Amino acid sequence: MASFKKQQQKTQVTQKKKVKSELTDDQKQEIKEAFDLFDTDRSGAIDCHEIKVILRALGFEVKKQEVQALMKEYDRDETGRIEYSDYIELMTRKYCERDPQDEIFRAFKLFDDDNSGKITLRKLKKVSKELGETLSDQELQAMIDEFDKDGDGQINIDEFLSIMKQTTIY
Repeated sequence: MASFKKQQQKTQVTQKKKVKSELTDDQKQEIKEAFDLFDTDRSGAIDCHEIKVILRALGFEVKKQEVQALMKEYDRDETGRIEYSDYIELMTRKYCERDPQDEIFRAFKLFDDDNSGKITLRKLKKVSKELGETLSDQELQAMIDEFDKDGDGQINIDEFLSIMKQTTIY
């Protein structure tokens, strides 16, 4: 656990924050679908509580005070609701402020449920099952073996970072 935290802090210090200027098509679709889900009356606006639920559902950890500040900033007509165009502006900002490194560490923690700093076959199998994937133990072990650079039969944070840096997520 201590080495995981040290690695996370070290990486955060050395990593320059990458700020994207626009959203991917997938992100735009995700944002629109979330809005449409909560705009049940099709008024083109959603309220404070809905914004909070959407932000959390999309992976943003927000507190009540932050949501209130966002409402103050983006509810320009002071109706208690945010219009779709303002919602898009807000969500674009939130997505662009995300630090890919932090996202990777959060993803690692989903696998590392006991904070050991390692992803074992058991943990990978559990997450795979939770995601509805039907992979055999041999297939899962092959995934671990492919990226297990230190040969301990598990994936540590450095190995996980290496995997994630090979994707378009990073």
